[in-house]
Amino acid sequence: MPQEYNKLVRDRIPEIIRKNGLECETIALSETEYRQALREKLIEEAQEAATASNSELAIEIADLLEVVDALLKSYGISHNQITLERDRKRATKGDFEQKIMLLWTKENTTK
Repeated sequence: MPQEYNKLVRDRIPEIIRKNGLECETIALSETEYRQALREKLIEEAQEAATASNSELAIEIADLLEVVDALLKSYGISHNQITLERDRKRATKGDFEQKIMLLWTKENTTK
C-alpha cells in the first residue's frame, strides 16, 4: 500500500527514492500551488527546527533557509530587501539580545 505524502520535496528526492528500489509518483505544481506548498514547507521546517536537538539544529536551520530562499526567488524578493526590513525592525523594535520574555500586560487604570 502506498505511503502518501502530498508535500513539496527537494528536486532530487524522486531520483533517490527510485535509486532505493521504490516507486513514486510526482506532479509539477503551478506557480500558485508552488507558493502555497512553500509556505506549508516553511511551517514544517520551522517546527522541525523548533524541536531539533542541539546537534541537529544547524541542519534544520539550513533546511529552513533553503525554503526561505525558494520563497524569495518565487516572489522576486531580494536578500537586500530582507536585510533592509530586518534592520528597520531592529531599529524600531529591537532584536532579541536581551532575552526578554513578556509575561503579561494589562490596561493602566491610573490614567
